[in-house]
Amino acid sequence: MEALKPVTLAPGMRGEATTIVSHQNTAAALRSGAVEVFATPMMIALMEAAASQAIAGALQEGDITVGTMVHVRHLAASPIGQRVRATAELTGVNGRRLLFTVEAYDEKKKIGEGQHERFIVNRERFLANI
Repeated sequence: MEALKPVTLAPGMRGEATTIVSHQNTAAALRSGAVEVFATPMMIALMEAAASQAIAGALQEGDITVGTMVHVRHLAASPIGQRVRATAELTGVNGRRLLFTVEAYDEKKKIGEGQHERFIVNRERFLANI
């Protein structure tokens, strides 16, 4: 049996995720608004993806993270065709609780900022309990 690698989570770990604004990820398409601009739920999903990416290589075998809190502000609209990039920095580790500072940018400006919390859980136990 292979030994489990130790968790090496530490503040300062960073992740990034990108997408292009298309009709499918606009507020109009998701019905979270009435215009063809990058939807707030999609910005949040991109921020969560960046946070997951930041710590993906540091988890023990069988562990995953689940999002438990998002507190963000959507600062500006991004039109179809813009590249959007979300960043996440791990700012706190308290046992299995992870806190990230998240931001999002399009090609011209900062479009979002806030905090995101994730918890480390064992995948099998998590799935068995739902």
